[in-house]
Amino acid sequence: MLFDDLKPKDTIASVLVPVAVPVAYTYKVPAGQSVVPGTIVRVPLGTREVIGAVWDGEPDAAIDPNKLKSISHVYGTTPPLDKDLRRFVDWVAGWTLGAPGMVVRMVLRSEEALEPEAPVPGVRRIEGVEPERMTPARRRVLETMEDGFAWTKSGLAHAAGVSASVIDGLVQQEVLEIVSMPAAPPPPRPQIDYAQKDLTPAQQAAAEKLSESFDKGAAVTLIDGVTGSGKTEVYFEAIAETLRRDKQALVLLPEIALTEQFLRRFEQRFGVYPAEWHSEITPKNRARVWRGVASGDVRVVIGARSSLFLPFKELGLIIVDEEHDAAFKQDDRVPYSARDMAVVRGHISRFPVVLASATPSIESRVNAEQGRYGLVELPDRASGAALPDLSAIDMRLDGPEQGRWLAPGLVGAIKETYANGDQALLFLNRRGYAPLTLCRTCGHRFQCPHCSTWLVEHRFQKKLVCHHCGHNERVPESCPSCQSTNTLVACGPGVERIAEEVSDLFPQARTLVLSSDLPGGPERLKREMKVVEEGGADIIIGTQLVAKGHNFPKLKLVGVVDADLGLAHGDPRAAEKTFQLLAQVTGRAGRVAGGGKGFLQTYSADHPVIKALLSNDKHAFYQAEIEARRAAGLPPFGRLAAVVISGPDRNFAEGFARQLARVAPPDQAVTLLGPAEAALAMVRGRYRFRLLAMAPKQYDLQSYIRGWLSSGPKPTKGLRVQIDIDPQHFL
Repeated sequence: MLFDDLKPKDTIASVLVPVAVPVAYTYKVPAGQSVVPGTIVRVPLGTREVIGAVWDGEPDAAIDPNKLKSISHVYGTTPPLDKDLRRFVDWVAGWTLGAPGMVVRMVLRSEEALEPEAPVPGVRRIEGVEPERMTPARRRVLETMEDGFAWTKSGLAHAAGVSASVIDGLVQQEVLEIVSMPAAPPPPRPQIDYAQKDLTPAQQAAAEKLSESFDKGAAVTLIDGVTGSGKTEVYFEAIAETLRRDKQALVLLPEIALTEQFLRRFEQRFGVYPAEWHSEITPKNRARVWRGVASGDVRVVIGARSSLFLPFKELGLIIVDEEHDAAFKQDDRVPYSARDMAVVRGHISRFPVVLASATPSIESRVNAEQGRYGLVELPDRASGAALPDLSAIDMRLDGPEQGRWLAPGLVGAIKETYANGDQALLFLNRRGYAPLTLCRTCGHRFQCPHCSTWLVEHRFQKKLVCHHCGHNERVPESCPSCQSTNTLVACGPGVERIAEEVSDLFPQARTLVLSSDLPGGPERLKREMKVVEEGGADIIIGTQLVAKGHNFPKLKLVGVVDADLGLAHGDPRAAEKTFQLLAQVTGRAGRVAGGGKGFLQTYSADHPVIKALLSNDKHAFYQAEIEARRAAGLPPFGRLAAVVISGPDRNFAEGFARQLARVAPPDQAVTLLGPAEAALAMVRGRYRFRLLAMAPKQYDLQSYIRGWLSSGPKPTKGLRVQIDIDPQHFL
């Protein structure tokens, strides 16, 4: 029960507040107010007030009522968080070992959304009243208002082509009256049958299988389709089925850069744009989407991983596009996988979840093979075009001349592609101009003062930048160590350096660099992606953001500048991630008309990942990788949890990590590795040490870690202990 049997003025409730505490706090409910589980409230917490939610469970009636603080405000116009969402919050907290308050914080992200949007002032024509003197400007205003609707002053002035003073004059003469207008009308609903496309037989069969999953409750289906196979059109039919059943749909995308093309494709299919939810939307739009989702006015949302925590009124489908992408894993605050938690949310509320990728994660592929997930395979491109022909360029034998980074074979292929009027893409997953700058006189290397990493030169911006903490400094005129001038050397290539080489080789070509850290942010990226899509660039140089889900009709050639880059890390998922990234980026070539080619510049032409890509034998790669994981007891056949200790003092952080390792409860099922200095030993001025716990798949690793940490030493002196269940990154 939520309430006790005291008098109304003494009613108490449990409130979950957005701070890192393990339990809900107890508050008095003000006289005359009523709350139920899920009611959103504002409560005092220390010296401030915070937004929280009334939570399930008995409030602590043993606390002296005189010591209890009262709820400050009840958001009575906002629907309570429903039971399924509250269960989801508790489940995420339990799985990640995070504080429930930090999870509910992701739900209550927009305080502005909790109250109805304030009306905006407008003007409306008063019937039968004419101005004292009719001018051309006034006539245009009145003609614009012939529809009888109210207008905002600025909107009316713009539509009529007059200044705001003309509107003010008509108000003063009482020709127009000031009225209150709704801030924003409800968004138009998607039209299910607006422009349904003809599907290929394979797409139609896949769409029918997805439609059948709606009657199975919490069914998860993996769409494993090659690049260009039409996975989006297939799951659009699942969205249409969701709308027919009067439910809401959520589409998760890993990158903001993907949203523009997706929005246009959605509008072509359903006649309207879906709502967006990501870090770049304005606070006002964020509040409108949150409010519309809770009321049910917003029927489809496309969003980043955080949209998983929106308070949908009638959620009936989640689609995780590019489900393999590591961007779905959040590493700070509450480390969670949006892909995995989407499956959990579908299970709790008994609705289908669709995972889509051309290169599925090993975990999803194994779940499909073992029957936990349904499997839909699309082995051919919807256009009928063949997959690109891939070739390796062995850099040990056919590498470029000194000072160059593009091998002659790749340069020749670019020349031919450019001459034919087609597009070429050069892929290098390294931002900036060069990953390291040093002095050739004394050997001084420019390192971030806050992180154990080199500063990356960004020549376009004339800066040296740390990609981990954001520290940046101007490129100096002389070496800060030996004061020599003209001795600083850029070592290795980034995309800006490749662009410089391309400009030297092809001065007449329209060259475009696509990288997330160039000026202009996501809006610039959206515009430039459209330029590429429309054929406005000849040679594109890009980082991993060009590898994900884009459709560039004129792109015929993809050259991977450093195919070995991802294989050098001590990451158990390195082979999988590299295969996925290279398969995705080379799959951009020839998607529409065929004839695509891909070149992999590599120093390891015999590596299993490179050989699998060249032979186009995806299934052989997956089977080999699955067997290697099985033999090593790694996910999905075993469980991992990382414990990361960080602090401002290196010796103290290391000492605490070793002390924590010594008190780990002995258990034959658990293998504890470390502590070891993290691959990135210092980030933002904090020294980092990692422990890694390994256990069998069915072992309750959360309970083990919970008991271990509760009985172990407690962090002091600025130390932090972060738990990462099922880590995706090992830096």
